[in-house]
Amino acid sequence: MTKAVVTVMLKAGVLDPQGKAIGHALATLGFAGVGEVRAGKVFELELAETDPAKALALAEDMARKLLANTVIEGFSVVVAE
Repeated sequence: MTKAVVTVMLKAGVLDPQGKAIGHALATLGFAGVGEVRAGKVFELELAETDPAKALALAEDMARKLLANTVIEGFSVVVAE
């Protein structure tokens, strides 16, 4: 089994109301010096594929087809070897 971690984030320039609300809440709680906050999603996938390169390609395909809305979101994939 191979573990892949897919991180999905809104692309630069896309409004992030959840990130904005989190940033405001942090300031309200007294956390100074926090700049822009962006919210995203993380998916941990346990794959039967044992070849790291094939597992990476498989996870990227999953991200492209289902996990990320590629019109407004970007993604990155890390495979643990």
